[in-house]
Amino acid sequence: MRFFILIIAVFLCSIAVDAQSLQLAENFFAKGEYEKALSYYQKTLQQQNNDIRAFQGVISSLQQLERFDEAEEMLVQQLERSPKNLTLLIDIGHNFALQRNEAKAEQYYQKALTFLEEDPKQAFSIGLKFENYNLLDNAAAAYKKANQLMPNAGLELKLARLYGEQGELQQMFESYLDLVMKDQKYFPYANREFGEFITEDASAEPNILLRTTLLKRLQTNPNPFYNEMLSWLYIQQKEYNKALIQEKAIYRRSAIPNLSRIMNLAYAAKNAEDLEAAKTVTDFIIEEAPASLKLNAKQLKISLQIATATPSQYPEIEDDFRHVVEEYANSVETIPLQIDFGLFLAFKSDKVAEAENLLKTLLNMSVNAYEIARIKMAIADVLVLQQKFNEALITYTQVQKMVNNDKIAQDAQFKVAKTSYYKGDFEWAQTQLDVLKKSTSQLIANDAMELSLMIKDNSLDSNQVALKKYAHADLLAYQGKNKQAIAELTQLLQAHKGEKIEDEALFKQAQLYELEEQYLLAEENYLAILDNYSQDLLADNAAWNLAQMYNNKLKLPEKARQYYEMILFNFEDSIYFTESRKKYRLLRGDDIE
Repeated sequence: MRFFILIIAVFLCSIAVDAQSLQLAENFFAKGEYEKALSYYQKTLQQQNNDIRAFQGVISSLQQLERFDEAEEMLVQQLERSPKNLTLLIDIGHNFALQRNEAKAEQYYQKALTFLEEDPKQAFSIGLKFENYNLLDNAAAAYKKANQLMPNAGLELKLARLYGEQGELQQMFESYLDLVMKDQKYFPYANREFGEFITEDASAEPNILLRTTLLKRLQTNPNPFYNEMLSWLYIQQKEYNKALIQEKAIYRRSAIPNLSRIMNLAYAAKNAEDLEAAKTVTDFIIEEAPASLKLNAKQLKISLQIATATPSQYPEIEDDFRHVVEEYANSVETIPLQIDFGLFLAFKSDKVAEAENLLKTLLNMSVNAYEIARIKMAIADVLVLQQKFNEALITYTQVQKMVNNDKIAQDAQFKVAKTSYYKGDFEWAQTQLDVLKKSTSQLIANDAMELSLMIKDNSLDSNQVALKKYAHADLLAYQGKNKQAIAELTQLLQAHKGEKIEDEALFKQAQLYELEEQYLLAEENYLAILDNYSQDLLADNAAWNLAQMYNNKLKLPEKARQYYEMILFNFEDSIYFTESRKKYRLLRGDDIE
């Protein structure tokens, strides 16, 4: 028994030594110390003559040391021992390629492909070996040959992905589409791969290729899948009206009509700020939807009306709210709509008391903690509007505790920070923002980072005079008192000219000028930022806003093009880069249809 234990101990010790030698070899190889790596690889191979990692390590080390004859001799000997291992032919070919003997290398590559006809089951390992040496054409040839010899080999997915790596986009699109038509389980693979090539730019070659491929297929085979892919493509390109055409086709042909896809399209258009397209989509939903979904669509439509309305249209929107609530008999299903109504009354119609009463009444109607949290969030927003900061902070904190693991809790925490900032308590605001900078919500994390940076940059003055003035102007803007906010910012700019806060004040004021349709004054501010703060964080924002204002409000396309172009040449890392390129090409007259 003791002898048996001793044998086991020696065996385990030997394995440990071999593993240590292999690890040392790989470490030396990674550092470029190939002589030392070779020594340890050889030591491992002497102990474990079937260790593939050690064998390949010896070959790679010899090749790095340009001892190609020794590498070839080892590979040939291994091939004699394992004549059915066709990947060794590729290794020998690669050894010749390293010596720049391409003709000899190609002979061995072709041998491997020829022998594949006798043993097509090796196609996967042969193709992978070719891929490892970046011999993509040969890898594709291996997969194609195997598909011919074994139609059910399941290598179509490998081949489709390989086409993408080769830049053979047409073949890649065709292959993935064929796969999905064969079996829907391949759709996630196709969608992910397409996403690597498709951009917002409709004039980009991959976008054009995919669009024409889908349209051609749709002409000969009106399968809804092709409509789905076209809709997906148009959404990537932010062409929501075109996507709606495809979604209507899917809806009309469906045995069980479902509007959820079209509802998602409406939200996508809204989030992209294409409000007119969102309205068009919503109108279609309202026409077609059953009562349950129709309510959501009507709520969305009213929110779109608010986004584009002037104060003279507010009474009509208020009537729309009341009519929808009455239509659904003030049921619990209308709670989300009525929350929006309460916020509209407070922030747009200046009916704060009525808004508070409505929201507090909703608390008695609510059916779950999430709804209560949403209502309390709206109540807290109205409290901030009235500058009842302490009550608002308490209410936001209640929301955080009620839905601790939900995104709404992070929203509430950000509003705690923003309210503290309005109040002038910058230290507590910064504490909250430091936590939120790590938020799982990218939008909240970005907003937190932006506000945190602004507070930090403008806290050098121990009294924080300029920052307090800016925060008060920001509060006035939140309250919808744009003219007063503009006046406050004018005073700040006069009193603190040349200080760090100047670009932020200019930018905020320009945004408010736009809201008040004072476009020439907005232009003046944006240009001042570009002239004096061209290297600061707000420069690309100023260029984008200026381009958008010229394009959409002032109808000056030549000037707009100038500032889209500025983003392309001066701000390559800007979040506006892709959209600027698209708009620049449109204004230049490029055909992107």
